[in-house]
Amino acid sequence: MSNNAVPHVYTAISAVMANLAKNGISKDRRNDSQGYAFRGIDDVYNALAPALSEHGLCILPQVKGRSVTEKVNSRGNTLFYVCVDVDFAFVSIKDGSHHTVSVTGEAMDSGDKATNKAMSAAYKYACLQAFCIPTEGDNDADSTTHTIVPKAVSQTKPTATTPALVGATDVETITNLATQAGVDLSAICSAYGISNITELPLTNVGAVVKKLQSKLTTEPA
Repeated sequence: MSNNAVPHVYTAISAVMANLAKNGISKDRRNDSQGYAFRGIDDVYNALAPALSEHGLCILPQVKGRSVTEKVNSRGNTLFYVCVDVDFAFVSIKDGSHHTVSVTGEAMDSGDKATNKAMSAAYKYACLQAFCIPTEGDNDADSTTHTIVPKAVSQTKPTATTPALVGATDVETITNLATQAGVDLSAICSAYGISNITELPLTNVGAVVKKLQSKLTTEPA
């Protein structure tokens, strides 16, 4: 091969493109959810395999990255949403020349097939674009359309902060003053809407103590 010769990988890609343009890939599958025909991954494999072999072209994948997210569909089922970044090396077997096509593949599945589907989607669309194969409708993982439930916005109203309560020392002080003043603790609890003096808000301690002390100072000698 001279320095000015075109690397065979591009000759092979062009030859496969010409083959597919002549024979085509029929759209035998249908997405019933959105009503369009599409080519499945097996259709692409079946059409490409003989053309790749005939023109000495290999397509080799290398996964560069993968992410997975859990989502919920409209029926409440968990789906695994997988995204893969894949480099596909188109390699000529005649001179070893190659060209890399980088593609992102996405797919969802309720079981353990999401990554497989994402890889298939990446391969399919790398080939569709590299060989200029026309598409129709939205894209594959095409036989199924998932309806995702949007994240709910919390409607929970903020709760009031629980007030600080009386401490043990203040309880002892109030109890002693109430005893000296002849005041039943249940009367104090009733006045503040509590069932036990230990539930008295800390902010009311001063007022209770002041009233009890005032009662003591007004008692006749």
